[in-house]
Amino acid sequence: MYSIALCDDETAELIKTEQMLNQYEKSRSGTEFQIERFENADELLYTVREKNYMPDLMILDIYMPDKMGIEAARELRGMGNRSRIIFLTTSKEHALEAFGVEAAQYLVKPVSEKVLFSVLDKILEELETDRKKYLLFRIDGKIQRIALNDIVYCEAQRKTQCLHLSDGSWHLLRRTMTEIYEMLSGYWEFVRVGGAYIVNLGHMESLNSQELEMDNGKKIYLPRGSYQALREQYFAYYCGEE
Repeated sequence: MYSIALCDDETAELIKTEQMLNQYEKSRSGTEFQIERFENADELLYTVREKNYMPDLMILDIYMPDKMGIEAARELRGMGNRSRIIFLTTSKEHALEAFGVEAAQYLVKPVSEKVLFSVLDKILEELETDRKKYLLFRIDGKIQRIALNDIVYCEAQRKTQCLHLSDGSWHLLRRTMTEIYEMLSGYWEFVRVGGAYIVNLGHMESLNSQELEMDNGKKIYLPRGSYQALREQYFAYYCGEE
């Protein structure tokens, strides 16, 4: 399922865009949208900021009375939001500014189903690829995208968990270890070691019956009885036996 935010000060335009999205769902087997409608940019920004709202895609009108869509996009990027953005507008004059906020597409109204469907095909393909490569975390009040390959290991530290990355940096996450493992469990390179660690097998340098060593030099002592299962996971990963 993909989450989509629609933001336009004209109710008729919101309805029209939502209807086209509904038609797209029907024409693409297995595609599901969760659509939220916003009638002004401030409402959308508040929801993103205060309610941790992270849609996959935002479709924004540019000309809105309270705040221009371009201005709203700048604020979103400043908050660390990396949602794909499609601008809908009646003029081409802001196209260059749209490029500056990394908009996925800039469409001039009226937009046909054919044009919108083609854009959605491209964006959803990109999103599907990204979902396999990145995770989103709230870090220091901002939503940040972390590449899976960059995660070396995660270590429990009381009420917070410490995510260690390949460049030597680390981030404290206000999530439980179980929540983080649920996020990573769909990727077979991540395995849990005892109750305190989740490690990326792609960054594991060596393993013996007592400990494993990551490629950043971190040594993790193995819980009693865990070596055999971890060894099997380690070799299955490197031999491509998912």
